[in-house]
Amino acid sequence: MEIIDLTHPIAEGMPVYTGTEPPVLKSECTIEGIGFAEKKITMFSHTGTHMDAPAHLIKNAKTLDKFPVSQFYGKAFMLDLRNILGSIVELRDLEPYEETIREVEFVLIYTGWSRYWGNKKYFADYPVMSLDAARWLADFKLKGIGFDTISADKIDTVEYDVHKSFLGTSTVIIENLTNLDLLPCTYFTFSCFPLSFEDADGSPVRAVGIVSN
Repeated sequence: MEIIDLTHPIAEGMPVYTGTEPPVLKSECTIEGIGFAEKKITMFSHTGTHMDAPAHLIKNAKTLDKFPVSQFYGKAFMLDLRNILGSIVELRDLEPYEETIREVEFVLIYTGWSRYWGNKKYFADYPVMSLDAARWLADFKLKGIGFDTISADKIDTVEYDVHKSFLGTSTVIIENLTNLDLLPCTYFTFSCFPLSFEDADGSPVRAVGIVSN
């Protein structure tokens, strides 16, 4: 068995969504000072590799703490879309995988965009799904859909239609994944447990792929 880390580490100065403050990690306690080390961490709930709950964009919708913990673990498939034409994932790009998608609980969309992490390009012209493609995939009612980009929608959106297509079916969204190139183009197990706190509209996750040898 191989466990592949799909998570960007949380660090000061890391890329964050436009308008969000970067995390602050402060050593409030030190071994030299009081005998033990402890950090104070201040960050938004959608920092780094994180998960969106339906309540993130839909009023009175479900928060992460209202899902059973089984929502965050299951059979997955990595869909390699690095070679699509343009920056829009169209329905025709997904339809050939229909039978495979029916067999899984998570689909991870591999665009290769995580290679720009830490670069201004990460926030511009990254691939996103067309609304038709998003609605088609949302109809499978997966546990979750993952992206190796900053957002499921374009950075300048005001409607968040792709987000709402998935969140409206209680399909959680995982953003800012990395290392998807290390996953096989076959079935594997995906784990993406969020922090457990009340009324969670989102949370950082430690996303991993578990591959059987």
